Amino acid sequence: MELLKKTAVEIRKMLINKEVSAVELVEDTYKRVDAVEDKIGAFNSLTKESAIETAKKVDEKIKNNEELPTLAGIPLALKDNINLKGYRTTASSKILENFVSPFDATVSIKLKENLIPVIGKTNLDEFAMGSSNENSAFKKVHNPYDLNKVPGGSSGGSAASVAALESYLALGSDTGGSIRLPASFCGITGFKPTYGRVSRYGLIAFASSLDQIGPFGRCVEDVANLYYAISGNDKKDSTSLNLPVENPITTLKNDVKGLKIGVIKELLTDDVDEDVKNAVINAVKVYEKLGCEIKEVSLPLLKHSIGIYYIVATAEASSNLARFDGVKYGYRAKNAENLMDMYTRTRQEGFGDEVKRRIMLGTYALSSGYYDAYYKKAQQMRRLVKEDFDKVFKEVDVLVSPTCPNTAFEMGSRNDDPIKMYLTDVGTICANLIGSPAISIPAGLDRQGMPIGLHLITDCMKDNLLLQTAYNFERETDYNKQLANL
Repeated sequence: MELLKKTAVEIRKMLINKEVSAVELVEDTYKRVDAVEDKIGAFNSLTKESAIETAKKVDEKIKNNEELPTLAGIPLALKDNINLKGYRTTASSKILENFVSPFDATVSIKLKENLIPVIGKTNLDEFAMGSSNENSAFKKVHNPYDLNKVPGGSSGGSAASVAALESYLALGSDTGGSIRLPASFCGITGFKPTYGRVSRYGLIAFASSLDQIGPFGRCVEDVANLYYAISGNDKKDSTSLNLPVENPITTLKNDVKGLKIGVIKELLTDDVDEDVKNAVINAVKVYEKLGCEIKEVSLPLLKHSIGIYYIVATAEASSNLARFDGVKYGYRAKNAENLMDMYTRTRQEGFGDEVKRRIMLGTYALSSGYYDAYYKKAQQMRRLVKEDFDKVFKEVDVLVSPTCPNTAFEMGSRNDDPIKMYLTDVGTICANLIGSPAISIPAGLDRQGMPIGLHLITDCMKDNLLLQTAYNFERETDYNKQLANL
């Protein structure tokens, strides 16, 4: 149990010093999964055979005093919408319940190259559509800090696995906050890199112009190391950036004196819970103490982000999910009378309510007579939001806000009000619309003992500066050391 409380950085030193073996780490992790998984529901499936095999390779290299990748031997949980060859990849949907992937996603290949054992595939909101991880076709994920509350979504399984000490690291995908929101709710660090920095090949697409794979960890350095391991150009992904990636560790521990930090006025209003607002204000004071220049900034068009996002995202989802029709792979309805009946019944029986809702919204926005009024207009507004941010980034280096206006809420409390659920992402969506890197780091607990997340955004391609800024805050506080009492 004590091993599981350590960060990946600490475990790396123990492996090199032969204080613990990689096989012991993996076995210890599975013991923890066996002990708490019935309460958490973080995993859809486990990949024991692969994890043990990878761990044995690491131990052999250590025995032979061979050089090891930075995260070799550190157990990791993989979101179940990222393909892993030979194992089920379900996107937590009935329509893919028994689909076994015939290929590896690019990030899965990089994990194998770095000898990182994947211990299992994590639960999520179906096809990554949700903010609470209550939309999985299989089971709900519970927050390790309070089992009656949500872990955030859609990457709730990945975040909960790290917070519940079922893994040291995890990968998720972020379309509108799906890494950062669960990180905030579960009291860990979650990072969405610049769009195109990490290949999306092998990720089951929700909204292609918004999706980005990113890491979870218990400290910023762990997240920075994992980001570097999975980033880089990929010819299989046409949106992948063909630019060199500098190791963030080289600048991570530099000070931030003189850095200009902007506090987003529109995201620190009376709608934000008092405890959350106070945590952000205190965080700003930490940066002020570190020699940063603090300035309040305004983004007038930010209020339109939710509307823009839910037109663009649902339109792209409508297009992307058209491939799930029962013909080539996945679930197929039985006893269909004809081809059209098979299509209809397969999708009706295979998709959950939230996925159907978003497909219908997106299809409507793309339909003849409405495309110009909705989808085209949303893309035009998206460009204006980007211009708003461009102006602000000429004045400041980093933007600060709450990750979410509130901490984790009770399960089922927002299921009857989709709009209220969608508004959970009000602070995170903007980073996906403009392609910028963004991170959520722990900033304390509210009076109920639930984690609060601090949200940081930088301009595109300034991922290393963002990680450096987050690390400096973490170094001055001990919020990342808080653990769920599970």
